[in-house]
Amino acid sequence: MLKKLLNHKLQVALFVVLVGLLASVRIFESQLFYDPFLDFFRSEYTNLPLPDFNRMYLFGSLFFRYFLNTIISLAIIYVVFRDLELVKFASFLYLLFFIGLIITFFIVLAYFGDDNNLTIFYIRRFIIQPIFVVLFLPAFYYQDRLTKNNS
Repeated sequence: MLKKLLNHKLQVALFVVLVGLLASVRIFESQLFYDPFLDFFRSEYTNLPLPDFNRMYLFGSLFFRYFLNTIISLAIIYVVFRDLELVKFASFLYLLFFIGLIITFFIVLAYFGDDNNLTIFYIRRFIIQPIFVVLFLPAFYYQDRLTKNNS
């Protein structure tokens, strides 16, 4: 296994750099993005009213952050699998998940606001964190292995 890793030094280095970029998005989140929920969810938020926020700025910021995480995540998927069809499929899934999550997020904010802080927390978590790449990598790896074993 170590010999195989050494044969793919560039691929491993790119993977590490891309994971570092994902970490940088997280580290510099308060400087890069408008998100009044950052401090709110760091406090004891379960019984607090939601903070004031600008819906347009919040949408733009969530979109930008999701877009950055998606681009880096798609690059990771490409580096690991070297398959453009897989990247296209993952892009479609990212788009589909963003549309569903962002609509759900703003519906919950608008109609169920203060009563569902935990729901808002988890929906927002899926939007701002690169959780899907953590799910996609093993799923695509498993699918790739199944395909190769059946060939």
